[in-house]
Amino acid sequence: MNVYKISKILVIILGIIASILFVSTLGMEVSMDNNSYIVDYFIYISYIAMAVAFFSVVYFVFKNLITHKEQLKRALISLGIFAAIILVAFILADSTEVKLKDGGVITSTASKLISTSLNTFYILAIISVGVLGWTGFSKIKR
Repeated sequence: MNVYKISKILVIILGIIASILFVSTLGMEVSMDNNSYIVDYFIYISYIAMAVAFFSVVYFVFKNLITHKEQLKRALISLGIFAAIILVAFILADSTEVKLKDGGVITSTASKLISTSLNTFYILAIISVGVLGWTGFSKIKR
């Protein structure tokens, strides 16, 4: 039995368990005292489903990359470009402490990470808009 069939069977089993838990919660009174265990089950099932999906994707990606060397080269170049974008965003990030309204403080490290993620998003958004504009312009030019 190959990995695809095993992952498909696991997803079906998890789907059935999640459906049973979902249907069992429909008729219950909403109270955090009595039904918090149901939420815990849903969270655990979502973790398991996420792990199954993640490992299935990683397995098939690496399986295909090992057999196709040109795709491996392109994937590593794309990964390097993405890492370079994150590095540029980290260098441009601001690391000032931020005081919250409730009196709490966001540390400089947390502020730096938040700023890095926002800068990464902005850079990638600008690149994607540029690529869309370039492809649209080249189609019009033809």
